[in-house]
Amino acid sequence: MTIPNKSAAKARPTLLCRLNVRTYANREKLRMRMAAARTWLPISNTPSQVGSSDKEVLIASILHHRFLFTITNRKTKKHFEDSFPCRSCPVAVSFHPMSSSICTPEPGFVWMRDARSGRWLAFGPPRRVLTAHAYHEIPPLLARLESIIQREGVWAAGFISYEAAPAFDSAMRVHVPASLPLVWFGLYEPPILHEILPWPKPQAFRLSELQPGLDAAGYTAVIARIQAAIARGDTYQVNFTFPLQATCQGDPWQGFLALQHNQRGRFGAFIQGDDWAIASASPELFFYREGGRVWMRPMKGTAPRGASPKEDARLARELAASEKNRAENVMIVDMIRNDLGRIARVGSVQTTDLFRIEPYPTLFQMTSTVQARTDASFPDLLAALFPSASITGAPKIRTMQIIHALEPDPRGVYTGAIGFLAPDGRAQFNVAIRTAVIHPRDGMLTYHVGSGVVWDSEPSQEYAECLLKARVLTQPLPDFQLLESLRWTPDHGYILLERHLDRLCASARYFHYPCPLPAIRHQLDALAASLPRREHKVRLRVDAAGQVAIEAAPLQNLPSPQRLKLASFPVEPDDPFLRHKTTHRPVYAAALREHPDADDVILWNRRGELTETTRANLILALDGKMVTPAASSGLLPGTFRAELLAHGNVQEAVLPVEALTQADAVYLINSVRGIVPAEIPSHGES
Repeated sequence: MTIPNKSAAKARPTLLCRLNVRTYANREKLRMRMAAARTWLPISNTPSQVGSSDKEVLIASILHHRFLFTITNRKTKKHFEDSFPCRSCPVAVSFHPMSSSICTPEPGFVWMRDARSGRWLAFGPPRRVLTAHAYHEIPPLLARLESIIQREGVWAAGFISYEAAPAFDSAMRVHVPASLPLVWFGLYEPPILHEILPWPKPQAFRLSELQPGLDAAGYTAVIARIQAAIARGDTYQVNFTFPLQATCQGDPWQGFLALQHNQRGRFGAFIQGDDWAIASASPELFFYREGGRVWMRPMKGTAPRGASPKEDARLARELAASEKNRAENVMIVDMIRNDLGRIARVGSVQTTDLFRIEPYPTLFQMTSTVQARTDASFPDLLAALFPSASITGAPKIRTMQIIHALEPDPRGVYTGAIGFLAPDGRAQFNVAIRTAVIHPRDGMLTYHVGSGVVWDSEPSQEYAECLLKARVLTQPLPDFQLLESLRWTPDHGYILLERHLDRLCASARYFHYPCPLPAIRHQLDALAASLPRREHKVRLRVDAAGQVAIEAAPLQNLPSPQRLKLASFPVEPDDPFLRHKTTHRPVYAAALREHPDADDVILWNRRGELTETTRANLILALDGKMVTPAASSGLLPGTFRAELLAHGNVQEAVLPVEALTQADAVYLINSVRGIVPAEIPSHGES
């Protein structure tokens, strides 16, 4: 299923609380309700706004049939009174993408990403919390939950643990529940909508090294037992999992922000309990219900990301063509179809988007979509579908019995479901993978990983896949923007514009960033119309929220030839930040710091191959040929470099560092400066 993105509004540096006011008879009396403002509101830190008054400054205007209220005082703690004629109408909020001023949520507060709109739903404080700790409590709780939602027009948000499964079928074997409830749901007023999450604060949440609950040898032994069960005909596939644990310090909310920004899970969620917190960056949809239709999107099939766009595309193609992964995916899809068939209208079950490859920051995932029409209640949906077949195996009940024998500990919320229910009947629940449970008082974090094991599974590959899924915790992405530097001339406009935009969008796809081309082109055109008639260097930046920033400066002359020095340390050829142009440039900055007397610094990789300089691609004149280092050595594929290669003006080759001493001439090239002569002073020169 493709859940349409119905929200493309831009974030603004101040907080915007937007209410649809079409249904209000008297707009002058419109008042905004915003529960727990002191906890949820990121207030602008613009100097002209802070400290001017202890009272809120409210500026109201009508824009596209909506009121915009801008709260400009950082000390606000006011709770706006309820004036909604429709209690299910949420309050919409947007804030600057780099803000991290939202305080730690209090117990009972919940954040969930609404995949339909692309916004974040912020719930809290709860009117009440419903929990179940025993199987017999679960069916009446779920029935009561749906009744309250329909009767009172409130929202519900929470989770169902994997160990809740026997409440729906007593043949499903699980371990004694862990410390969390089997079921936890809060009942809430309409949520506040945040268009994006703030960036995590540096070092606000710290982890020790993750310790797997099972080493490679132990894992191999378990795989042998699973394959023996497959040989006996007991099962076709087993989704075997194990925990990783680490000690932690800091704010669980900040830990969630880091996890979500690393994974960019489409179905992310954060729940703050009394003495626990759940941080989920799940990419997998369990089910989505709206208007008498339900969608499920099982995820089965994993591959790592490549360092370059070319390698990335190759790995994606290999995953899409993998017979093993396709067979596992089809097996789970068949189970999902069977589960949905129990509550679907006759003939309405359909399969779409088979073997779709979805990119995430550290890996690719294969998904398929199954949909059906149904009038089933929420409890009946869970009874038919829970737990998701993608995290058990096939057949479900027998395989869960095998899992019970092989996994010594309860899974808890992991591979359960986290989601929300709206008063209009809409519901969204994820499969709780890429999910950490944090106990701040004990300073412990638990994060499970797993994979689907079949007859021909290779234990070492499966174990590596499991550890790959933990990289979202151990290899955090830095805060960065995509970057393009363009040359603008009065006579020719932007030089190589389409190559720049193609490269920008390729990087956006790799890092899972938006690439709003219409907005980019509009801003570039507006800038060009305002520039004086002289050449300019234009910097184009796009952040994780799709915000576009463009700035221009007159193009200054550079000394020629450029004086170069060789970096004293190698670069990693697989570093994606060398292959994509971004504002994250620590390698380049370090090389320049070492040689403050040089105009630029030549980089080389750990294999002893030349790559580029910190600001340009490199060309060597060798034996009458113009040669540039190969992209496989780890470098930015410059747009001017691509143009020269396309026209046969230069050749690409792996060049050892020693080639510098053999070159008849050295040149630097980029789209802003063109071709610039360079020299490498001998050691005796200053």
